[in-house]
Amino acid sequence: MDGEKALTPETRDQLMKVRSAMLRLHKTLLDFEREGYERVRGSIENSYQFLQLVMNDPWFIWLRQLSELIVEMDELLAARETPNESTAEALIKQAQLLLTPNESGSEFQKKYFIALQASPEVVMRHAEFVGVLGPGRLSKEIH
Repeated sequence: MDGEKALTPETRDQLMKVRSAMLRLHKTLLDFEREGYERVRGSIENSYQFLQLVMNDPWFIWLRQLSELIVEMDELLAARETPNESTAEALIKQAQLLLTPNESGSEFQKKYFIALQASPEVVMRHAEFVGVLGPGRLSKEIH
């Protein structure tokens, strides 16, 4: 491992908790975006059509960053060789940065900010995600 510190059980546990909170948030964001899509463009007929839209329609493209980050976490947790601590910590930090709503930030952060303003469910999932990160994270995010 070239001197890299092996993933500790504590960091593995933290990464799994962050990943779980992100999965729930991702589902809530998909539901939120589906409702908006259907209001504007009409009903989505079935799960297959919805999957195709999520993968290919520009309406949903902003959520791809979140999907990809969850996949990276899955790959790290499922790796055959022992993952290193710094990679896991970097993924947790990346999640924290991505899920910081900001109306003048990245495209994801802007759309996430809007979703938080419009959906109590998104707010609840965001609070859950922040809670997994530990005390002191929410105050940094607000200021």
